[in-house]
Amino acid sequence: MAAKEPDLIQLLLQEFSQQTKFMGAKAGNEYYLEVSKEALPEVSSYLVKHLRASLATMIGNDERSINGSFRLYYYFAVEYEEIFIVLTSAINPVEPAFPSITPLVPSAQWYEREVQDMFGLKPVGHPDPRRLVLHHDWPQGTHPLRKDFNLDSLEKLPSSDYPFGEIDGTGPFYVPVGPIHAGIIEPGHFRFSVAGETILNLEARLFYAHRGVEKLAEGGSLEAGLNLAERVCGTCAFSHSVSFCQAIERAANVQIPERALFVRTILLEMERLYNHIGDVGNICAGVGLALGTSHGNRIKEAILQLNQDLTGSRFLRGINAMGGLKKDISDQQLAALKTKLEQLAGDFTDLAEILLEHDSLIQRLRGTGRLSLVAVEDLGVVGPSARASGCIKDWRKVFPHGVYGQLEFEVAGETSGDVLARLKVRVNEVKTSFDLIFQLVSQIPAGAIVQPVGELVPYQAALGWSESARGNNLHWVMIGPGNNIFRYRIRSASYCNWPAVPLAVQGDIIPDFPLINKSFELCYACTDR
Repeated sequence: MAAKEPDLIQLLLQEFSQQTKFMGAKAGNEYYLEVSKEALPEVSSYLVKHLRASLATMIGNDERSINGSFRLYYYFAVEYEEIFIVLTSAINPVEPAFPSITPLVPSAQWYEREVQDMFGLKPVGHPDPRRLVLHHDWPQGTHPLRKDFNLDSLEKLPSSDYPFGEIDGTGPFYVPVGPIHAGIIEPGHFRFSVAGETILNLEARLFYAHRGVEKLAEGGSLEAGLNLAERVCGTCAFSHSVSFCQAIERAANVQIPERALFVRTILLEMERLYNHIGDVGNICAGVGLALGTSHGNRIKEAILQLNQDLTGSRFLRGINAMGGLKKDISDQQLAALKTKLEQLAGDFTDLAEILLEHDSLIQRLRGTGRLSLVAVEDLGVVGPSARASGCIKDWRKVFPHGVYGQLEFEVAGETSGDVLARLKVRVNEVKTSFDLIFQLVSQIPAGAIVQPVGELVPYQAALGWSESARGNNLHWVMIGPGNNIFRYRIRSASYCNWPAVPLAVQGDIIPDFPLINKSFELCYACTDR
């Protein structure tokens, strides 16, 4: 618990004495404030502008069976204090509406649209009240995350057109791309507005493959929830499972064995390695540089095979447990891992030197797909995409998890915000990941690998997080009776970063889009859930 957190709470209570009430601290560093819904925009704006907090996630919840209302939770991260200030407000089912905070806190834009889709709670004053998650073949008045939703009674409507925005003036030409693409990738529809070759605007229509993960988790066991968490995203399976486990462990106030924390941290860095190295190769594919693509894929494949050797899963599934690990990794395996990674680290260093000295590649990447620091901060962009634009935040440092707080490392960052900057950040983070794994292997202690969680008190909730290769993944879990899940909320890094892609392509040309898109390397599946 940070030393100065009462001062911030007292400051808020003094500033908004009539509209707020302190509800106490939970899970160590989550400080709850009950706020009248009318005051949500003003209090949220004060947190961002005066206390330098950032909106980490927003959760809607159907708590009518508990207290007769819907409820909103806005989680604001105060990184310099390592705390979360949670603004929570009850919404009367008779008047299911609340004032939107998006005009003052733009990063809330998708959260509030999703709450409208999934719970039927209208964000009054939202600048873009169109549907987000539910496409237009869903009947009006259907809200899947309400507890009384019945999937069997759902009748789909004929598909209708999405109301894309229009460009003012004469002469713009509209170019649709997707949702079915030439490659074997997930579906996304991109509508470009162009004048000649220059992109004036891009609208990205996603959420074509909604699986209902959060709904599937309701009423299920914690173990079933962990199984779902590992399948939110193929390439970030381990970081998602860490976030879920941490949420349960924080709710249960369980101390994880140190060896388990070391192994988790090693595997988080292994996941970062194969993602970043694969991303470097994908950026090369975007410009047709076959050498970079081939060697990126070769090194990535070698790391995936190491994952298989260590855990039995290329994507690191099936090893995490609530309270620690399901199985250990022996010291002999870790020693062999270090030897193999030393060779791969040399291979990657050679590849990076070739790429960053390749004039044609540098000229193609420099200045392409610029994303400003202002846009990053307004939209709440996270991970390498934020750090490449000068927002040097890494939750391995600002909210340490695993054993990151015991490790020595620098956070990579750039300022130009273009494709080249995003490439450089990944290259530097790969080098850091190799170094961190070597530190971890040399320092790992012996001991137990799991601490049983036990029975949890119903209707308590906690947030769990991890810094994945794309940025921080946040999982919020409210426990129900019998150690089952009452509400499960997933906020992936890709969910934060997708709204930034349309801004990054403005002023570029359509052939730049695949390259710019690859430089963000976002996931459709964990955005959609």
